[in-house]
Amino acid sequence: MVNDRSDTATRMLRDEHQLILGVVDVLDETLSKPDSASDPDFDVVDRCISFFRLFADACHHGKEEDLLFPELIEHGMPGDEGPIAVMLSEHQQGRLSVRGMAEAIDGARSGDENAMSALRAHSDDYIHLIRAHIGKEDNILFNMADDMVLGEACRVLCDRYDVVCSRRFEGQTKDDLEIMAASLMAGQPGSS
Repeated sequence: MVNDRSDTATRMLRDEHQLILGVVDVLDETLSKPDSASDPDFDVVDRCISFFRLFADACHHGKEEDLLFPELIEHGMPGDEGPIAVMLSEHQQGRLSVRGMAEAIDGARSGDENAMSALRAHSDDYIHLIRAHIGKEDNILFNMADDMVLGEACRVLCDRYDVVCSRRFEGQTKDDLEIMAASLMAGQPGSS
């Protein structure tokens, strides 16, 4: 029997992945112009960076690192090698790429060619990393998690996700960040 995964330890995380990938697509499209073309919409890029910091990292990766991964370790999955270690390493790489984007955007906006090159490089790194990372989580680690964390343990874990989702991330709620993502994906202006 195939698990329908509609009420699983990773359902919320998988749904969040789709939102993250949508904003990644916006960033990719916004920066896909060749270096000699006109400047990208820096406001869109800035909002993408904010979304990645607050939603993808603080909210989403926070749930994985603080709740899901420890639960998997408790169920016998090693934390210092294998899938969890790889995911943690990739979270760190993603943070460095997002930090690099954040550090480069003001210079790029002001016309600094080196900053623009750095912004594009860090963005490309993040785009490629997060797409592959989400593929590994959705198709490997999360399937393992859904087979390990069942019943009451799953209910408790999902309740703990809800607690994280009720927090504010630099003053913004998860709903605010989801609205930001939706407006980015719809090509609508908004605040960061």
